[in-house]
Amino acid sequence: MKWDPSKYVEFGNHRDRPFHDLVARVQAVDPREVVDLGCGPGNLTATLAERWPHARVTGIDSSTEMLSKASALGGREPRLDFAEGDIATWQPGPDTDVVVTNAALQWVAGHQEMLSGWLRALKPGAWFALQVPGNFTSPSHALMRELAESSTWSSRLGGVLRHEGAVGSPADYLNIMLDAGCSADAWETTYQQLLPGKDPVLEWVRGTGLRPVLAALPPGEVAEFERQYSALLRDAYPESVHGTVFPFRRIFAVARRNP
Repeated sequence: MKWDPSKYVEFGNHRDRPFHDLVARVQAVDPREVVDLGCGPGNLTATLAERWPHARVTGIDSSTEMLSKASALGGREPRLDFAEGDIATWQPGPDTDVVVTNAALQWVAGHQEMLSGWLRALKPGAWFALQVPGNFTSPSHALMRELAESSTWSSRLGGVLRHEGAVGSPADYLNIMLDAGCSADAWETTYQQLLPGKDPVLEWVRGTGLRPVLAALPPGEVAEFERQYSALLRDAYPESVHGTVFPFRRIFAVARRNP
């Protein structure tokens, strides 16, 4: 599945806010190595290098399109680099002091089990911070799945959209972290985002959740799917004189490995 970095960074202020809220809870002092799992185009990874200027900061992503965008940032900062890799095969090293993963683990099947292993592999005092979407039951995603599973589209899109078990609850992540010998904090936030423009929720999901559909259909059928889907979204998220309100629920968890 290809990613479009320019589409992903649209609505940047809205998309970036959960990352900054997450990292604000990480109280690491002068870490040696900071890892961003699922770094995307690297713009947020670069803020980790600013936060911890003496750390080696590495962004890891499986998308060559995203890494192509990120590589320009790495070239300007000697302690910041990017590498192609699969989150599912990553393991922390002996110098890994901070791990951040922002809006990436929902794409990794079985990541809750992986999280337990990562946490147990961290050295005492190391931090792990994650953020995943909590909106799989929201109209933006439920309507997409219902349309994909309808008689019109199921032959091409049946099973394309993962949703059952894609993420855990805040309590799930909290218990995983506590069981792994960490001090931990988990919470959720629903941002009431005001989006401008025509069909803004469609534009939003084009950058993330709609990607599997875009990859599975030829261009002509993509246009027809989006036409039907956008009509459903307009009813679910009516435009007002102020714009379109889009509730954006996110799940956060931060752990520090106990001594």
